[in-house]
Amino acid sequence: MAKKYKSTDRFVKPDARFKSKLVTKFINCIMQRGKKTTAQNIVYKAIGDLEKKIKEKDPLDIFTTAVNNVKPLIEVRSRRIGGATYQVPVEVSPKRQQSLAMRWIITATKKKKGKPMAERLADELMAAFKGTGEAMTTRENVHKMAEANKAFAHFAYQ
Repeated sequence: MAKKYKSTDRFVKPDARFKSKLVTKFINCIMQRGKKTTAQNIVYKAIGDLEKKIKEKDPLDIFTTAVNNVKPLIEVRSRRIGGATYQVPVEVSPKRQQSLAMRWIITATKKKKGKPMAERLADELMAAFKGTGEAMTTRENVHKMAEANKAFAHFAYQ
């Protein structure tokens, strides 16, 4: 029997500046070609920009709230039943919620052009904190899709 995949979550260490595992995971998501220092600089500069914009709140709280605001509660999965493919709404596990939220924020940031990455990331995090922005739009679209296909929810556990 093939060996089952084990999560690498237990190896993730809190980051140096904020002592947060969420920030470490976010840095790892931003990292490309193994350039972790570059990714850290981008994330720390973006969080620093957030701190300047909202002085009365802790920047780590702003970051955490932004990620939590983007987390989807429900998504659609394709299910093939009797020759037809249905989009079946299913609940999202907490781990997947977090990874989808981070992915959507990073994707929305990368789509924008004209500014340095750290500034774009700070803008997107700020928008997510306020409940607006492209990452939030993605979340709303996923929820709308699930709502539209609610009729097929009975196919979820068969």
